[in-house]
Amino acid sequence: MRALRRAPFLPLLARRWQYLGSSSSGLRSGCCGCHLCGETPGLPAAAARWWSRWCVGRRGFVTSAEAQGEMESTMKGIRGGGAPCVLDMDDAATVGGGVEDTYGEDRATEEQLVTPWTVSVASGYNLLRDPRYNKGLAFTEKERETHYLRGLLPPTVISQELQERKIMLNIRQYQLPLQRYMAMMDLQEGNERLFYKLLIDNVEELLPIVYTPTVGEACQKYGSIFSRPQGLYISLKEKGKILEVLKNWPERSIQVIVVTDGERILGLGDLGCQGMGIPVGKLSLYTALGGVRPSACLPITLDVGTNNEQLLNDEFYIGLRQRRATGQEYADFLHEFMSAVKQNYGEKVLIQFEDFANHNAFDLLARYGTTHLVFNDDIQGTASVVLAGLVAALRLVGGTLAEHTYLFLGAGEAGTGIAELIALEMSRQTETPIEECRKKIWLVDSKGLIVNKRKESLQHFKKPWAHEHEHVDNLLDAVNTIKPTVLIGTSGKGQTFTQEVVEAISSFNEMPIILALSNPTSQVECTAEQAYTWSKGRAVFATGSPFDPVEYNGKIHVPGQANNAYIFPGFGLGVVMSGAIRVHDDMLLAASEALAQQVTQENFEKGLIYPPFSNIRKISAHIAANVAAKAYELGLASRRPRPKDLVKYAESCMYSPIYRNYR
Repeated sequence: MRALRRAPFLPLLARRWQYLGSSSSGLRSGCCGCHLCGETPGLPAAAARWWSRWCVGRRGFVTSAEAQGEMESTMKGIRGGGAPCVLDMDDAATVGGGVEDTYGEDRATEEQLVTPWTVSVASGYNLLRDPRYNKGLAFTEKERETHYLRGLLPPTVISQELQERKIMLNIRQYQLPLQRYMAMMDLQEGNERLFYKLLIDNVEELLPIVYTPTVGEACQKYGSIFSRPQGLYISLKEKGKILEVLKNWPERSIQVIVVTDGERILGLGDLGCQGMGIPVGKLSLYTALGGVRPSACLPITLDVGTNNEQLLNDEFYIGLRQRRATGQEYADFLHEFMSAVKQNYGEKVLIQFEDFANHNAFDLLARYGTTHLVFNDDIQGTASVVLAGLVAALRLVGGTLAEHTYLFLGAGEAGTGIAELIALEMSRQTETPIEECRKKIWLVDSKGLIVNKRKESLQHFKKPWAHEHEHVDNLLDAVNTIKPTVLIGTSGKGQTFTQEVVEAISSFNEMPIILALSNPTSQVECTAEQAYTWSKGRAVFATGSPFDPVEYNGKIHVPGQANNAYIFPGFGLGVVMSGAIRVHDDMLLAASEALAQQVTQENFEKGLIYPPFSNIRKISAHIAANVAAKAYELGLASRRPRPKDLVKYAESCMYSPIYRNYR
């Protein structure tokens, strides 16, 4: 009865909280008001979140009618030629719940005082255990007095910079990368702002720890190192209740979801539920590199079982102990998930599919590309970063995209996705039908060169790449027959660019472009030292994982890293800050163009075709601006009015990890 009597007053209470937040401290001068940067103007954030959960948990969001359509890519062939484009969607398709931070949560300047709200004002022991607000020994004397921290901390007060130096010193003492990974995850769970400041300020050193290649080993051993859950685990046990599971997550204003089913983790295969390390790692980079606020990010693993016998027999495995669901059962489960996400978080939450197996990845992108805001990093993100590298490389070797011949080892998600984006850009530059442009691109899979004679037995995403040619069994013969100027590896199998292959492509190219993209390092097609040695120092080389510089004949060669982390954080920021309702291929081309423009002459002199990661936030801002501009141009952006300077707007939207001062 008490709850019923209190209910009519809840809206008034929420309005009072909102009034107090808006009147106590306005936006800073120049604040974008985009709700992305992770700042709070004094509003009791948790009170607003609680009110939001109370309302939405009972009423839900209004969902939109699902539009039918297609993207201008290989998805067209999967959907069928008669489907319309995403640009032809009915206005009704854009109606629905949004992901805006209605109450201005987390939007203060660094100078403004904020209140560390949880269920009530966080103080004492609970404040030290809250990663969003914990500052450790950096709490000031006044804050310790106000928030009942006396005696709970040693008496010294230190700066965030000193904390950062101490943590880096400790991390560098670990001998094994996995130990460093675990130390970083512990820090993220204990002090969120310090974690991101550490990652931003030491990105080149720590990126291989929180992301590839170390994250691959972490996923393999996830059951053994698991301590506290990060993200949502949605298994087949929750079928029919997925919406309820999403509502268990404490944050309501979600802007980016990274989701995996763990079937194809990097080049390591089926890791089942232990693939959670990938969404967690990716979203850490969305914040550190792209500036999306941490509370707006949600990592999700869909546990549909695993076919990995070793995991099924592992006593420490944390997932369902059953074979993978397939067919209609799998499709229904995924459809319930996608519908629940849209209902709970609205039309404009970006859903990034990550490390799904080939046979599901293309179908999911085709099925939901016109009804949801979806992005597949393995297909589209990899393609965008590789295209950027190729565009930059042409400034070294000369010629246009259409004047080169491309040979891929690997015809899965990454290989066909890269090939399609190259063909699309080639078609745009030359105004030639994309079918003609595809003829410049050849793919080799496990059965040899993809040719017309094999077309009947090919998977649908490989068929566009079946050209008229005699059968060729292996990569070396394909290189000698096709005579490519660009060799790209996406096979997931190490040491497949043999000395004979590299010497062959170097024999008819003055500067062969060789991209060995498979991850982790153990699966790379060839190392940097091998590529430069076998090509006699003439190769323009890049890999998916980091390699040290190589000296050959007295010259230092610095291998580039075709890392998706160049693209997806900035791409995601551009999508979110423009309020885009769908992803279009032209937005991927815009991201590639922006990245290629960031490569300087100084980089070229070192043989680099990608800019250094030390400038990644600046790079991400330019990518976000280009992507947002394209979304506005295509009519896919919903945030109005359009900002005058999109680069400055992107920078103003970025989350800052600097400690705040508490009242």
